[in-house]
Amino acid sequence: MSSFADADPTVALGALDGRYRPVVAPLVEFLSEAALNRMRVHVEIEWLIHLTDHKVVPGVRHLTDDEKAGLRRIVSEFGPAQVEELAAIERETVHDVKAVEYFLKRRLAGIVPGEEDRGLSELVHFACTSEDVNNLSYALMVRGAVTSVWLPRATSVVDQVAGMAGELRGIPMLAHTHGQPATPTTLGKELAVLAARLRRQLRRVGHAEYLGKLNGATGTYGAHLAAVPDADWPGISRSFVEGLGLSWNPLTTQIESHDWQAELYADLARFNRVMHNLCTDVWTYISFGYFAQVRGQGTVGSSTMPHKVNPIRFENAEANLEVSNALFDVLAATLVQSRLQRDLTDSSMQRNIGSAFGHSVLALDNVARGLAGLDAVPATMAADLDANWEVLGEAVQSAMRALAAQRVPGMDEPYERLKELTRGRRIGAEDMRVFIAGLGLPEDVAARLSAMTPASYVGAAPELVRYLDDAGA
Repeated sequence: MSSFADADPTVALGALDGRYRPVVAPLVEFLSEAALNRMRVHVEIEWLIHLTDHKVVPGVRHLTDDEKAGLRRIVSEFGPAQVEELAAIERETVHDVKAVEYFLKRRLAGIVPGEEDRGLSELVHFACTSEDVNNLSYALMVRGAVTSVWLPRATSVVDQVAGMAGELRGIPMLAHTHGQPATPTTLGKELAVLAARLRRQLRRVGHAEYLGKLNGATGTYGAHLAAVPDADWPGISRSFVEGLGLSWNPLTTQIESHDWQAELYADLARFNRVMHNLCTDVWTYISFGYFAQVRGQGTVGSSTMPHKVNPIRFENAEANLEVSNALFDVLAATLVQSRLQRDLTDSSMQRNIGSAFGHSVLALDNVARGLAGLDAVPATMAADLDANWEVLGEAVQSAMRALAAQRVPGMDEPYERLKELTRGRRIGAEDMRVFIAGLGLPEDVAARLSAMTPASYVGAAPELVRYLDDAGA
């Protein structure tokens, strides 16, 4: 048997890099191994510029604007050839961050002319532990993935749900609590509930804090102060970290504690769980016939049953949300743990961040496409409502309770009387109207209740959808 691995190096081991690559490709710019190395190069270069700009080390001159531009071009021009060069260096160093240091030192002579680069090259990775570079790189990468890829896609899907809620706000629908017919609502109001929940999570993700540190091997600035004892190293570290657009963490071990990551991943996982709830509810509404899958459905639904259009988008989304959450949960649980001042569990664990985001983005793509193919079927919802007149029992007994509280005679035991009429059996419109007529209700109340139908018994559901405006992301 021939080997795919030997014959074709492009054959993917995982689905994200295989059949689903086009959907998740934007994340590659932020969360791939290549993106990590590019960000490491960026952090190292900015640290060198920061040191020289602030004359931290006595006797080291400022870099010229052209020299700074030349250094920053290393980042902007970082591509496949540089990835391969770094990999070759790492095979010698057997250390990824040290490979980045040597990679930059090779280029320095071509950017900073003359003999000056010899001294300057020793400020590349100056006083840094690898985690000084890595924690800042990951914070910038994750922030970029959230703000440039995940959040826009998630917001678009939630806006899609909110738009459907507005369009369907007045479509009456039989509710089901515990799987049983319950007080009617509207399809739009139920979608609005989900949209509001999702928007709340989007707000949390949108306000995430991304922390970073640069303080040496055990977070003490020991090497920094040994080399340049008169410098304000905490202040230099803070201005550098904040200059990258991150929040400075002054108290760490060798690693930044990753608590911000755990907080963010918990919020992302919670969003995923609410989205999973949306998928299962929409799937169920499709099974009830409340939604028809008609638009853009040129696909094969079943390999043997021609009539079927399966809700595969929502099922696919459920599966990918579950995989995403499994990864986000283990990331959040593991990254907050570190033995004493350092161990390497976080290093291996963080290499799975891209997969966690990828499965979430893939799920969002499926939900968006699934929702776009739905049409509400009011006739099916109306038929279900008309077959369940017993749900008006709640309305009648509530009106009777209000009258009893006002000491209107004959309104005793309203719940028990409605239970006897409705529990365990179906009743129709005539049954309900005859029952209402025999209750001895005041004329105006009897007329109001007799005019009520399951389809009209939706309370304020259509108006409640407007509260979505208050739940905007």
